[in-house]
Amino acid sequence: MENLFSRYRRIMNMRRLSEEFRCGYAFVGVGGHSVQNLYPVIDYLHIPLTYICCRDRRKLPLIERKYRGVRATVELGEVLADEAVKGVFVSVGRRAHYEIAKRVLSAGKSLFIEKPPFETSGQLCELSAIEQRAGGALALVGLQKRYSPSVVLLRKRLASFPPLSYRYVYATGRYPEGDPLLELFIHPLDLVCHLFGLPVVKGFQRIVSDDGGLTLLLLLEHSGFSGIMELSTNYSWLKPVDELSVNTAKGEFRVSGGEALRYSPHGFSLLGVPLEKALGGAVVQKTLFRSDGFTPTLVNNQVYTQGYFSEIKTFVTLVEGRRCRNLSSLPSLRETYCLIEEIRKRLI
Repeated sequence: MENLFSRYRRIMNMRRLSEEFRCGYAFVGVGGHSVQNLYPVIDYLHIPLTYICCRDRRKLPLIERKYRGVRATVELGEVLADEAVKGVFVSVGRRAHYEIAKRVLSAGKSLFIEKPPFETSGQLCELSAIEQRAGGALALVGLQKRYSPSVVLLRKRLASFPPLSYRYVYATGRYPEGDPLLELFIHPLDLVCHLFGLPVVKGFQRIVSDDGGLTLLLLLEHSGFSGIMELSTNYSWLKPVDELSVNTAKGEFRVSGGEALRYSPHGFSLLGVPLEKALGGAVVQKTLFRSDGFTPTLVNNQVYTQGYFSEIKTFVTLVEGRRCRNLSSLPSLRETYCLIEEIRKRLI
């Protein structure tokens, strides 16, 4: 048995060591989100980052000292003129994303862009057209929930367990520094579109607190079933909630913050009589995926469970010309932006 485990570990180590990326890459942005969630994945995968671009010249020597072998610049044109750069990561302020994305794709470079990549569905159509003319360049949007292992597994299970209904609570604290609809609520709204398709908004209520907190209560109707969503900044950042419950005829799936996916089968009925009510019994819950919080491995790290690792690896794998599925292409965001714009109309 010991020899078997040793052989397995040796094979896995050889596989990790043999994985390499040969194209050149650049990163636009050095903000908190990038440094905490994206740069660590790039470093772990040993993606050859040759440029880091930012607006503040004072940061250039600090960047080059921290990230050895990387050229820091404030000139995006310098990056886009380098033929060795095939892929560009973009994670800056929301309002700058769209114009930078246009420049990157127009230069024939593949684009990884953080959410939100643009403001409107009209800008989505324009970027999609530029991508089609870009001669093999591709775009991948950083909506990391789509790449979370719990969501990937849930989507597969729902192919065999058609939903009857769902409930989604996404609750955080106040967000005065930006647009909660595009910068926070885009995640749960995109997820329901990704899992269930474009819904019709059948019910809508807005609650605004005196200090600026916003709560949206939504009743959404999909094809053959409905869902209820509570999206809110009227709670606390110290105890945020991100929980999706999907009920099917056979049982309930529950995704808790991307860290776990559990399934609880419903009890049996005989001639319409629920046997669990008549006979009792133990509650059964199956854990389909979870971070164990014990072993310090990649799959137990939030960068992995939240989907950041897989979205970045998917991007560079596609840029390198290898087979991989882009779960967050530009065309796949059409339904998400249709839903966001419908909600925006009701907020005006």
